[in-house]
Amino acid sequence: MAQIVLDKAGVELAIYNSRGRALKSEILRRTVGGGLQDDRDHSVQVVKALNEVSFEARDGDRIGLVGGNGAGKTTLLRVLSRVYPPTSGHASIKGRISSLIDLSMGMDADATGYDNIEMRGIMLGLDRKQAQALVPDIEEFSELGEFLSLPIRTYSSGMMLRLAFAVSTAVHPDILILDEVIGVGDAAFAEKAEKRLRSMIEKASIMFLASHSNDMIRRFCNRTLWMKGGRLVMDGTPDEVLNAYAADISA
Repeated sequence: MAQIVLDKAGVELAIYNSRGRALKSEILRRTVGGGLQDDRDHSVQVVKALNEVSFEARDGDRIGLVGGNGAGKTTLLRVLSRVYPPTSGHASIKGRISSLIDLSMGMDADATGYDNIEMRGIMLGLDRKQAQALVPDIEEFSELGEFLSLPIRTYSSGMMLRLAFAVSTAVHPDILILDEVIGVGDAAFAEKAEKRLRSMIEKASIMFLASHSNDMIRRFCNRTLWMKGGRLVMDGTPDEVLNAYAADISA
């Protein structure tokens, strides 16, 4: 059974100043009359993107994330996707994860569509044989035909999105991570994509959806977390949290 437990989880990110890291700037900064200035690295700024976040998620939870830009929503999703390990606190995540935060992650522009299906499948936790077994479904769903035999650097942006979406949604996960509901391609394909996504949401044990759309949160979620300044401000029903969030914005 899928389960997520975060206990005072925090993430600190180092932001590097390229000017401060330049050799010329380093020499001029450090050397004064043959002596050295202080050795602190002024080219690095540490940002606390997530600050002591604690909650549990269990089977049946459909959790929306709300908050302004820079609130920590995407960082939290990356922790849940096992992309960012917490730099403080603890995160226990049990279950197979499918993250649709970055659809093209792990794809090689010089490899063919077929090769990328196999590589992305392995990244999703499958062995090589299981990844190869995804091919017929992805061929049919993506509608890319003979282009799957070509390097994906030859694809248009729309074709890339079709392939990435088809591969990312070919495996039904225990835990589904979404950053906004994805719109893909033309109207006919978008309708097919939404149907596939709905099936994933229904079959997933736990789902997280970060969105600026209150309608989407109310439509897909039974619980909502409000993030602000990297902290978890409120955990409750969508109506409770969205009303409190709206009141805070208008205050």
